[in-house]
Amino acid sequence: MINNSITVKQAAQALKAADNILLLCHKNPDGDTLGSAGGLMFALKKLGKTCAVCCNDIIPQKYDFLNLEVFEGQFIPDFIVAVDVADTKLLGDKLSGYAENVDLCIDHHPSNTGYAKTVCCDGALPAAAQLVMQVVEELGTELDIDIANCLYTGLMTDTGCFKYSATTAETHIAAAKLLSAGAYHDFIANRFFMSKSRRTIELEKHALNTLEYYFDGRCAVIELPASVLEAVGAQPSDIDGISAMPRTIEGVDVGITIRQVSENMFKVSVRTNENASANEIAAGLGGGGHTKAAGCEVMGSMESVKNAILREVETALCR
Repeated sequence: MINNSITVKQAAQALKAADNILLLCHKNPDGDTLGSAGGLMFALKKLGKTCAVCCNDIIPQKYDFLNLEVFEGQFIPDFIVAVDVADTKLLGDKLSGYAENVDLCIDHHPSNTGYAKTVCCDGALPAAAQLVMQVVEELGTELDIDIANCLYTGLMTDTGCFKYSATTAETHIAAAKLLSAGAYHDFIANRFFMSKSRRTIELEKHALNTLEYYFDGRCAVIELPASVLEAVGAQPSDIDGISAMPRTIEGVDVGITIRQVSENMFKVSVRTNENASANEIAAGLGGGGHTKAAGCEVMGSMESVKNAILREVETALCR
């Protein structure tokens, strides 16, 4: 239970009272953090607020259509909002200076640490964008095509094109409202789910060549060492979706993807079905996330990190 939690209505009231608002995304940004921040940015601008989006990393080119205004020091922030950021360590080194000064966090991760002064969080929602849409509606801002494209991108990407189990009737109702406001459904679906870069295909080829099974086939592990990422010239956006690959194999309850970030740092992505909790597995190594999708960053070698995560998987499968 987050002690400093507030309602959607209270979050909207705080935003109405603020100006010079800085919207923080998590590092290695995805469609939900960028879309949620963008949707809120356009809604606040319609209320006459000065605001911009800030991220630790360069925003991938495939999100250019969102038309985000990126923060480049054009104002002095008076109110700081983190969107889809469960923990301050997810902000990244460049934004670490804001970690102790986040006024409001809008999130959907059950693992949210409650780091912000106030937190508006609903762990039952499949995407932060669905919660941000509630805030936008509470602000009284009419949906337009810019808001719709941003929030629809967040909804579509974090629900896996509306196929993940956390997707509800309310999610589809929210999506319908965004479509009515002009969201580019076919364009967004094609960009994120119906086409892949050649770099992504090369990474998938390598990942499948490293595939290993554990615990009578209930766990599948793939590896992406830095040498392969460099050889392919992989961009962060090229890796999107690869984490889901091992879990899609018949009979696999837990899918693990280990990606080398630096010489001694590895990012572990965990995907599970109803027979195990991804959040609990990742939490064992200092990470977190959702019941069926979570992650953590672990120091060591590829082999030591794999052994560490497999111990957590074994514990989860034996519960």
